[in-house]
Amino acid sequence: MDAARADAATFSDQVKSIIDLPGKTSDAGPMVTPCGDRDFEKFYSVGHVWSLYDVPVEDMGKAMERLKGELPEYGWKIDRYGPDSSRAKSLELTADAAKKKFSLTITLLDRRGRSEDPSMISVALGSACFQVPEGTKVKI
Repeated sequence: MDAARADAATFSDQVKSIIDLPGKTSDAGPMVTPCGDRDFEKFYSVGHVWSLYDVPVEDMGKAMERLKGELPEYGWKIDRYGPDSSRAKSLELTADAAKKKFSLTITLLDRRGRSEDPSMISVALGSACFQVPEGTKVKI
């Protein structure tokens, strides 16, 4: 479990490094979460959700292009890059790191002229289900 949490922190650090913008981040760190309806004492997943804001949207767009180009160097396979299915058609990148069993969704939320909320890059990192070794329990 500690290894999966460490992997999540490493992956998020890689994303932050590629984004390379001086904005503010909201970041609570990787969290152990239940794995669907499976027994939470035995099965868990790791998630890390954060965002970056207080940067010009144009710079965030360039960061999304960098992510598309550089994530594969870190073992990520880009599954999709383009407008999402929302009404706003926000730019979205989805990727998988199959060897480590993690997936990533990064969305550029351009809220200019539509909301008082700041525009941001939203990052959602999640793992597959993992099982703790026999005789142990999930530690939150």
